Amino acid sequence: MTYQQTLEYLYNRLPMFTRIGQAAYKADLGNTIALCDFLRQPQHQFKSIHIAGTNGKGSVSHSLAAILQQAGYKTGLYTSPHLKDFRERIRINGAMIPESFVIDFTAEMMAEMDRVQPSFFELTVAMAFAWFARQKVDIAVIETGLGGRLDSTNIISPLLSIITNIGYDHMHILGDTLELIAGEKAGIIKPDTPVIIGEVIPETQPVFENRAKAQQAPLVYAAEHRQVTDFNYRISTLDVDITDRRTGKTAQYSLDLPGLYQTKNILPILAAAEQLQTMGFTITDEHIKSALQQVKRLTGLHGRWECIRREPLVILDVAHNEDGIRQLLQQLALTPYRHLHIVMGMVKDKAVEKVLALLPVHATYYFTQANLPRALDAGLLAAKGAGFGLNGNSYPNVNYAIECALAAAGKADMVLVCGSIFVVGEVNDTAFGQEERGLK
Repeated sequence: MTYQQTLEYLYNRLPMFTRIGQAAYKADLGNTIALCDFLRQPQHQFKSIHIAGTNGKGSVSHSLAAILQQAGYKTGLYTSPHLKDFRERIRINGAMIPESFVIDFTAEMMAEMDRVQPSFFELTVAMAFAWFARQKVDIAVIETGLGGRLDSTNIISPLLSIITNIGYDHMHILGDTLELIAGEKAGIIKPDTPVIIGEVIPETQPVFENRAKAQQAPLVYAAEHRQVTDFNYRISTLDVDITDRRTGKTAQYSLDLPGLYQTKNILPILAAAEQLQTMGFTITDEHIKSALQQVKRLTGLHGRWECIRREPLVILDVAHNEDGIRQLLQQLALTPYRHLHIVMGMVKDKAVEKVLALLPVHATYYFTQANLPRALDAGLLAAKGAGFGLNGNSYPNVNYAIECALAAAGKADMVLVCGSIFVVGEVNDTAFGQEERGLK
């Protein structure tokens, strides 16, 4: 099979959560264990860092991978879902897994797939672990897909675990309280393995402390040692001043991920780098500063408050749940524009009404949908939006919605594309023709 034929085989043969939702979710680790047993347990052939959280885990994963790359380590990175190309999920030092390996691995695993009946995500995890083991990476940064306790990635024995934060998302699977969701995320905490908590709230703190105590895992709250004392936001960069609470010294970091939520993500990133230093990794302050200036270039991360055009300003952001949208609104408050145009689409299993209730009524809306079965119908989204005073029309696909927004926008206006990673993934960046085109 060709690469394209292989992908079509995988998409059609295996249940895929991003396309069909909960029906593809396997609430146990049995299939992943079986696949990796067949592959001679590649997950134990490399060192790893495990990252979970409601929001921020993608940015933290890519940033840590960038730091390790800058420090000279051969670094694997497993994330999901992808924006443009399936191979974005599996990288080594920023380079995507070769098409040839995807083809050969799939051919090798066909009989085993018939026997085990894995989901798309389960097979993808096994593929990533096999590639990292074959390439003998020094370390791999592994992002959970959904939850933690029963996530397919949770068969690794990491050097370090990180939980970025807890918010309301995937409640139909993870639970409808913050305590229940935190319990699922806390499932990545392993015996005698340090765990860093990026953001803690009263509802979740006991959950983390009880799990860490039961596992005899050292617990580190990122905000105990450092705090953000100042920041300077520009459209494409964010300068952040971090003060070490223990020494009183302040250092400035310039980030190429300009979202204000990076002021939260940077604390667990720095705490993780410090933990790795105590484990013998040679990571200097210069490695950290250099890496954080070029995370997008080093790791291929896109869609996090990403500017792809200046006049009018066009921003892409994958925010899709209550917490993410709240952070987006904080960013909007600091961004100058004459009139706001919002292109948005969502998937059916999100808390759609809770998101819509947060959105500004002064904007013009272009309700749309990504090309996948889970996408909420654009017309239905527009009708729901109207119930919250959000005025706009529905559009059958993402790029047509963007074209209409651009046609209506003046040079001083802003077009924000958000609501779903799948909406952002379908943006045709070649239509913009400017130097800051992002999704390549």
